Amino acid sequence: MKFYFSRMKPKGECPPRKPLSKIFWSWVGAFLGISMVMWLGQHPGILSVHGVFLIGSFGASAVLVYGAPTAEFSQPRNLVGGHVFSALVGVAVYMWLGSENMLAGPMAVSLAIVAMHLTRTLHPPGGATALIAIIGGDSIHAMGFWYAITPAMLGALIMLLVALVVNNLSSNPLRHYPVYWL
Repeated sequence: MKFYFSRMKPKGECPPRKPLSKIFWSWVGAFLGISMVMWLGQHPGILSVHGVFLIGSFGASAVLVYGAPTAEFSQPRNLVGGHVFSALVGVAVYMWLGSENMLAGPMAVSLAIVAMHLTRTLHPPGGATALIAIIGGDSIHAMGFWYAITPAMLGALIMLLVALVVNNLSSNPLRHYPVYWL
């Protein structure tokens, strides 16, 4: 037992604050990415099914894609695939268990993690995308598997396009995007 708790001792120090230029580009990317998704979602048509296009997990994706663009979780494969596979899993679990079953949320998130690992698309906000399929309410539930296409895939693709533009505007040679595609 002592060994177990000793593993919780810190082994390093908190890293220093990022430079103001990195903070600036993170802000620009997040502002433009979320703004673009919101703006497109307010126009009726293919993008906004049942009036839903902006989902909460996109906020967490913005932190990764614009705040840590070189991280593994932030790469295009992870961003898009993580949302799509997690949405598919979340909808399937909702159809299987419904939203009132106490196991639905935990099952959706845990199976989404398994799916992302198996497909090499681990993107932490994907867990929220799967959970939203369970707890998102009638407008989300009415979409069925369309939820994986819009908002999950199309919203992630819009954020990806903004990331490609903004993350490559910086003069910092270390801030480039993506590190890999596939």
